[in-house]
Amino acid sequence: MSAADRERAEQGFATVWSAIAIAALLVVTAAMFWLGAAVLARHRATWAADLAALAAAGRADLGVTEACARATAISDRMGARIRDCTLREWDALIRVEVDLPGPLAGLGPATGRARAGPVDRPP
Repeated sequence: MSAADRERAEQGFATVWSAIAIAALLVVTAAMFWLGAAVLARHRATWAADLAALAAAGRADLGVTEACARATAISDRMGARIRDCTLREWDALIRVEVDLPGPLAGLGPATGRARAGPVDRPP
């Protein structure tokens, strides 16, 4: 095989490898995007649980129904939904869920848990 034949046979080689590299880069970029979206959903769930627990603890003196109604209103405004809302004495225990976006939705929701109540005073 002459040098010209070898050169002609290798002409498309760089194009193929470039296309493979670009495709791999796109896959990695998409994976990083969805990973970031999942992390953001998890943080949103945590933030919603924190605020909902504080809201419920602030209304604990009015009873479970009123406290959980306030927690539900707060979590709804933050794009989350209450999974559990209970009062244990003066502490509000909250668990919320946030749906994952796009193709990650099949993995289930991101959850956040929080507890809020009065600060214990030292004796």
